[in-house]
Amino acid sequence: MTPIFGASTWLWTSPFRSSDVELLKTIAALGFKAVELPIEDPALVDAKTLRPILEDLGLTVHVCGAFGPGRDLTNADAAVRASGRAYISQCLDIAADLGAGFLAGPMYSEVGKARQLPEDERKREWDLAVSELRKVSADAAERGLAIALEPINRFETDLVNTTADSLRMIRDIDHPAAKVMIDTFHMTIEESDIGAAIRAAGKDLIHVQVSENHRGVTGTGLTPWTSFRDALLEIDYHGSIVIESFTPDNRDLAGAVCIWKRFTPTQDEFASRGLKFLQQLFSQP
Repeated sequence: MTPIFGASTWLWTSPFRSSDVELLKTIAALGFKAVELPIEDPALVDAKTLRPILEDLGLTVHVCGAFGPGRDLTNADAAVRASGRAYISQCLDIAADLGAGFLAGPMYSEVGKARQLPEDERKREWDLAVSELRKVSADAAERGLAIALEPINRFETDLVNTTADSLRMIRDIDHPAAKVMIDTFHMTIEESDIGAAIRAAGKDLIHVQVSENHRGVTGTGLTPWTSFRDALLEIDYHGSIVIESFTPDNRDLAGAVCIWKRFTPTQDEFASRGLKFLQQLFSQP
């Protein structure tokens, strides 16, 4: 296994715009071979213009969604669900135009819905997510794409917290385009055994984000990186491994993800140190 290491543009900026070409050049110059583009506002991203730039830089591109207010496939209001699907459809168009292969993220629900619900209400929302994502999967397949569902921690959602949850959801969706992804930040909160979770995902795992338990530089926290690496090797994972953290320079973004301090003097240093750690991790036997 020779991983492709990437970085999310959220490390430096929010929202990402097509005009952020110098940032893409920086990411390539730091030694990354992939970039993840969070699509906060589809109107800001001209995929057809970006694609030749990314190709010239030698960067594999990944696309993830940003599921803030109003982008909620579990909402009781059909109009809200339709709006959420419309946003996802725009992201799928961008992913297809960029040659990204799939759309990633916690697209089953609006991020921030973390509540005590009666079991019947929880099931109703689960069933809504499954039904809506079956339609999304079909839309993705028509474009030659997949979707990668991201489990996130209990403070950000009450629906899909663990890899087992995401696997159960794609089994319920029952469409070949429905796959899963992982993010080590959320895993350090929710999983009892990161290696076992990765092995359970197996061939359904198509994308990996890495971030420390404290969102700091990869390799400086409590994440069991050896178990993480060994499990990915065991399942013969061939996708990208993308560093995801967030710039403290955008106060709205930093506040949303509770980044209250700098981990390094510059975000370039954050990314560079994280990349060096990952390269060393996977160069070991």
